[in-house]
Amino acid sequence: MKHTELSDLSAFLAVAEARSFTRAAARLGTSQSALSHTVRRLESRLGLRLLTRTTRSVAPTEAGDRLMETLRPAFDDIDSRLAALTALREKPAGTIRINTSEHAAETVLWPALARLLPGYPDIKVELTVEHGFADIVAGRYDAGVRLGEQVARDMIAVPIGPDMRMAVVGSPGYFKQHKKPKLPQDLHAHACVNLRFTTSGALYAWEFEKDGRELKVRVEGQLAFNNGGLCLKAALEGFGLAFVPEDRVLSHVRNGRLVRVLADWCAPFPGFHLYYPSRRQQSPAFALVVEALRYRR
Repeated sequence: MKHTELSDLSAFLAVAEARSFTRAAARLGTSQSALSHTVRRLESRLGLRLLTRTTRSVAPTEAGDRLMETLRPAFDDIDSRLAALTALREKPAGTIRINTSEHAAETVLWPALARLLPGYPDIKVELTVEHGFADIVAGRYDAGVRLGEQVARDMIAVPIGPDMRMAVVGSPGYFKQHKKPKLPQDLHAHACVNLRFTTSGALYAWEFEKDGRELKVRVEGQLAFNNGGLCLKAALEGFGLAFVPEDRVLSHVRNGRLVRVLADWCAPFPGFHLYYPSRRQQSPAFALVVEALRYRR
């Protein structure tokens, strides 16, 4: 196979998986027009239309779907074998791409990587922060980070942080005007700051548990964000109650900027886990990153 033919197949796969010439071009470091020309050249050579293009979307045709099914395992195998070759180097090297949430990136990943990377200058790490769930295989990530209870069963999951708890908090000024809730159901009488999921567009239902009893409460309020940091900021400024990870508010509770309520209804749950496909062949660089992130009680 000629080099140009392999390059054309790789370009098609990037566009088909991203469902966008713009996103695929950014990922490959090329222009949208050059990428479009490459895909059209492949279609012309095969005598088949591989992508259906509209002004708003790009989707693979039936032929495109079949080609994707053929290419993805082949390219994954090539990537794994190339990564394994770094074992022949004296020092671990290579790029590790991780898809993560903002909270995990700030509180777990960055502190660990800041300690590891100075000693391994040939290892590069790329963190992509997303609020929704990404397909790490389709996105060609080496690993993802999510809460333990959210990791698919067909993935290898490595704990990288302790168990977590959520916290319901409001400002002292807010509670001067509103009675503190004693039960989760009391939240219906309060102004609450909602969190909206980027992927589904749905509002997060606040989850509580006590003595084996689980409750989900859909709250209402003037504000909704798709970012937990903004929810916290709104609570600090007195706009209502926020439901955020405990570790993000403890300092504010200690210094009196926030008041915590319903703590007895906020049970611990599995914390952040690094996950990756079980069939992935680990490179020395990836193995080092995993061990640097692994949580030890």
